Amino acid sequence: MTKTSVAKAAASTRATQALAKAGIAFQTVSYTYDPGAERIGLQAAEAIGEPPARVLKTLMAMVDGRPVCVVVPSDREVSMKKLAATFGGKSAAMMRPADAERLTGYHVGGISPFGQKKRVPVAMEQAALAEPHVYINGGQRGLQVRLDPADAVRALEALTASLTG
Repeated sequence: MTKTSVAKAAASTRATQALAKAGIAFQTVSYTYDPGAERIGLQAAEAIGEPPARVLKTLMAMVDGRPVCVVVPSDREVSMKKLAATFGGKSAAMMRPADAERLTGYHVGGISPFGQKKRVPVAMEQAALAEPHVYINGGQRGLQVRLDPADAVRALEALTASLTG
């Protein structure tokens, strides 16, 4: 069972505060987080009853040694070649979980692209812009924010590109 609530409900995180400060319309959606799930994004999509293409996962990566944030549909895998090219780099690799937690200030499974401790460049899968709305982690495990994908791009000042293989 999922619980949908308006942003002013109990779920206040750095991510929801950043969205509110930016004047972005959003709703929060809470669900039961499963720490044992093989793929956290897919578990979130199933829990809230949305197609995986609409529930975006937030990943932290390194492009030529520089940290970046990547937002893609939960049922897709990031192409490291496309990711590097998007940021004008030669190589890309996923960031180690401990490094991602230290950089963002969030725990793995609750990493949001909004309100990160240290702002880094963000890229979002362009296919997500075709969705009427998307869900992105709201800054804690078991919390998603529902918003217009164009608003997410604007709030993040994100690049949009084909990022999946």
